[in-house]
Amino acid sequence: MNDNMKLAELLFGDIDKTPEYYEELYPVRNLKEGARVTRFAPSPTGYLHIGGLFGALVDVLTAKATDGVSFLRIEDTDKKREIDDGVSAIITGMDSFGVEFTEGVTGFGTEKGDYGPYTQSQRVEIYKTVAKKLVQEGLAYPCFCTAEELSELRDTQEKEGALIRGYFGKWARCRDLSFEEQEAKIKAGVPYVLRFRSNGSDDKRIFFEDVIRGKIEMPENTIDEVLLKSDGIPTYHFAHVCDDHFMRTTHVIRGEEWISSVPKHIALFKACGFKIPKFAHTPQVMKIDEEDGTKRKLSKRKDPEAAVSYFVEEGFPKESLLEYLLTLLNSNFEDWRKANPAADIFSFPFNLKKMSSSGCLFDLVKLTDISKNVISVMDADTVYSLVKTWAEAYDSELYALLTKDEAYSKGIFSIDRGTAKPRKDIAKWSEVKEYCSYFFDETFTDKPELPENITKEMAKEVIEKYLTVYDSEDDKDTWFAKIKEICEPLGYTPNVKEYKKNPDAYKGHVGDVSTVIRLAVTGRRNTPDLHSIMSLLGKDRVIARLNSAAEAFSA
Repeated sequence: MNDNMKLAELLFGDIDKTPEYYEELYPVRNLKEGARVTRFAPSPTGYLHIGGLFGALVDVLTAKATDGVSFLRIEDTDKKREIDDGVSAIITGMDSFGVEFTEGVTGFGTEKGDYGPYTQSQRVEIYKTVAKKLVQEGLAYPCFCTAEELSELRDTQEKEGALIRGYFGKWARCRDLSFEEQEAKIKAGVPYVLRFRSNGSDDKRIFFEDVIRGKIEMPENTIDEVLLKSDGIPTYHFAHVCDDHFMRTTHVIRGEEWISSVPKHIALFKACGFKIPKFAHTPQVMKIDEEDGTKRKLSKRKDPEAAVSYFVEEGFPKESLLEYLLTLLNSNFEDWRKANPAADIFSFPFNLKKMSSSGCLFDLVKLTDISKNVISVMDADTVYSLVKTWAEAYDSELYALLTKDEAYSKGIFSIDRGTAKPRKDIAKWSEVKEYCSYFFDETFTDKPELPENITKEMAKEVIEKYLTVYDSEDDKDTWFAKIKEICEPLGYTPNVKEYKKNPDAYKGHVGDVSTVIRLAVTGRRNTPDLHSIMSLLGKDRVIARLNSAAEAFSA
């Protein structure tokens, strides 16, 4: 038995499996040619960032577009950053926006699929098995350097002007220890990490084809990267290589901040004898800084919209946010949506190569516009159901108002809905209470402000005259004809064009008369169809509001 084999047994004597065992346990997936296997692999460190949802959407759409597989893997090897129940925050965020994976973690302690466990802390034996093979082949070794020694090493490199900082070459003090030295330290209980023995060279380059960015050239990896920490837990770099191989990932899709790590990952894939997957590095989600007008990354500290929970709490429908994110992901999405207005968003033929390589600018104004369009084409039952669900969690007053009379509430959302040109008044559910407040006596404000061209006396006169002709049974045409009929006796013209030709001859036009009625009934100048509103409010409520307004204008 040579020294490498003896070292492997010394370090991993409890490991009795081989990588070949896991090759059989996790065979190549039986998928059609061209099908892509992707993974979303967050750490349970708090909340789901909008960039995370952005990335997850790319993973799911890429897999769906090729009849492939997407899975959710939890990378929980950094226990210092992990928070309690962080997994639930990720799952809840994904569920809130309808992002579903084919396999992977489904909740706290639950998962689905044949390539698990899908939580890294439960896969330690796999990592140690691969690490043992690397030691056997002389491609990994224990490093006993303390934190103080590593700090001194970095200081020395800085003083000497080393172009690359890190543990490599002449700086790698433990790289060439004899087996006897290694054995003595291990038996003496000296803490150690396991490092990769890089064979990279300063004067060599690697080339890889990024699916989004095209051909990329970078220096070859020379760093002896840590594979297993002193507690036996793998680093991200090593765990990702093992997991993506045995889970048979074909496309590693991740943020552009990981581009610099590609050389070490490629080196590790090769050292382990694993097929190198395709890499696709997505752009960061950016915003315009209000202070200096420059682009910057969305910040958890500065930007509430950085957290996916913000959109849930504000009441943006999941369809709205997904529609908006897809406009950032593929430039052809908006044309596709126009051609397929009713199609499921996940049927969009997403293409990684059509993603921009530059930062995506997150624009709340555009999201709001898209959300108004999305909500405008929902039917009343859907709007009622979604608003009720949101209000139950975030606005108890609105929930009580809406559920007091379900038919009446659905009637509110039916007005001007289902037409060729529906109104676009609502962008998110948190706006609904203000939108429909005048439908409920509890929230109706009966102190309307008149337009500058209408005095209180004129308004009172209009209301009193209208009360003599109002009939709650009138259809829309009859209702409006009556409003036009009262115009001339009051000094208004029923013809707007006539008023524009000779404005001095009239107090105003039919629009002014209807505005007074609208203000009296709703307290607002701009509302959906007034006839429909009055029909829903009912005779008693309308008359009461008209009388109340007339009284107010008399004061």
